[in-house]
Amino acid sequence: MSLAIINIGDSVSGGHDGAPINGDAIVCDLGTIAWIGNTADVDPAEHETVVDAAGSTVLPGLIDSHVHSTFGDYTPRQNTVGFLESYVHGGTTSVISASEVHVPGRPKDVEGVKALAVAANRCYRDYRPGGMRVHAGSIILEPGLTLEDFQEIARLGVWLAKAGFGAFSSPSAYAPVIAAAKAAGIKVMFHTGGGSIPGSLNKITVDALLETRPQISGHCNGGPTALSAEENRRLVTEGHDIALQLVHAGNLRSAIHISELALEQAQFHRIMIATDTPTGTGVIPLGMLREMAELTSLGPLTPRQAVLAATGNVADVYDLNSGKVEVGRDADFVILDAPLGSDADDALGAFAIGDLPGISTVITDGVVRLTKSRNTPTPKRAAKLTHAGAPALTAELVH
Repeated sequence: MSLAIINIGDSVSGGHDGAPINGDAIVCDLGTIAWIGNTADVDPAEHETVVDAAGSTVLPGLIDSHVHSTFGDYTPRQNTVGFLESYVHGGTTSVISASEVHVPGRPKDVEGVKALAVAANRCYRDYRPGGMRVHAGSIILEPGLTLEDFQEIARLGVWLAKAGFGAFSSPSAYAPVIAAAKAAGIKVMFHTGGGSIPGSLNKITVDALLETRPQISGHCNGGPTALSAEENRRLVTEGHDIALQLVHAGNLRSAIHISELALEQAQFHRIMIATDTPTGTGVIPLGMLREMAELTSLGPLTPRQAVLAATGNVADVYDLNSGKVEVGRDADFVILDAPLGSDADDALGAFAIGDLPGISTVITDGVVRLTKSRNTPTPKRAAKLTHAGAPALTAELVH
């Protein structure tokens, strides 16, 4: 199936420089980006679906790297059905599991945590709520897991792990298990800051992170309790190989401080924006947009940097094919504009003054999933579906 997006206004490609795409049109085929160029060179009759962006902004689909998925589009923590599909209406086209820790009665033995991760990973291979990609199956690290265990589950498709909820006597006790997981090619996120659920360690300090060296410091601005200002400084200056995940459910003051430190140290590429939901903070369909607006209007990030922290930076940390508008990448996009009534002229300007942009269209796999967000304000300029091919998919299986 081919899709063309024409008459694009501003855009962000997702590359490190935050530059727009080279042109004002995109053509997608079979779920990937096939061509980027000028609207004048696009023949609408050659495509099954044509979206006229009408001068609004096109971004890569947002990637939330801290979502506690379970099974299906349901969260037992908030007893809510359909939250992932609702996140698509907030521009989130991919989520990454921060472990299925909220599964009721979750197993804690070695065989059980392996089985849970494999089952969650397999469940979402073809299940796409609202068209969203769900990278599920994050093994919860427990004592007794070995390199052989991690190699086994890696062969079965599991590539994520979460430290911080296991029955370890101290944070430093995680070190050999994290090293084994990394040796098997698994991306490890370590809970950072104060404990968030009963039975977990009281606090994961910067010393623990620097000793164990996970690839990602999960909610390094607190989930919800943050590190101290001095710990923030040490994490940024001494942990150059650790990604810095800033979440909406954390401490905003700490997120701003970490962003400032990262920019001072030329370490912006480590910054990722996420939500850390659903947790006690709740289900937040606009969590990504809100964190982007807060770190732009109150913090030191430019609007383009905020977009990169929610797209291209995440793609680089997790080795994803989405998150960037480049030929060969996944055809996942958000089309949005300044909301009605805003002083801003476009979507990036809205972020700069703290307004949430209005979303008119979300596309994943080159398929239009919605043409009006039920969660954001109405955009000043709305993209128009001028030629519809196959019907948009919502929460069914996608093969």
